[in-house]
Amino acid sequence: MKLRNKICTVLFTMSIAIAGAQEKKAASPAETAQGKFNGAAVTINYGSPSVKGREIWGGLVPYGKIWRAGANDATTIETDKDLTVEGKKLPAGKYSIFIIPEKDNATVIFNKVAKQWGAYDYKENEDALRVKVKPVAAKEKTEKLVYKINKDNITLSWDNWNIPINVK
Repeated sequence: MKLRNKICTVLFTMSIAIAGAQEKKAASPAETAQGKFNGAAVTINYGSPSVKGREIWGGLVPYGKIWRAGANDATTIETDKDLTVEGKKLPAGKYSIFIIPEKDNATVIFNKVAKQWGAYDYKENEDALRVKVKPVAAKEKTEKLVYKINKDNITLSWDNWNIPINVK
């Protein structure tokens, strides 16, 4: 009986050690930003990649091409009430967010299909809203992509850009 208990203990300890060794930090971990705009609860879910010394804007994220606004699954935004985004109405619901960056501006897209892998299945005819915004040069580089819900905007910060999106 004692031998059996020892063997079970050894096997259990080994399985925990193997499981722990297999755990690895995700290169672009899942993150969430939450906040409110005039009583509307807003949640943004996104993958947060790192710069890792790469050229981001115009490099890894090419100008003029649609980008998932994060890593892995398309970034999503969910609101329980209608929002006004850059002066245009975005009805309550859940949307994927895409961005088409340019050198001096960016088109932010809210697409009706929330569950997408990257931008591979993106279809323009499913867009709920498109707005143009002006990226702002960051005072300090942001290594990991982050969304912040501020008093009157949502800001995507990554590398040397902040992309503010006015929201009411």
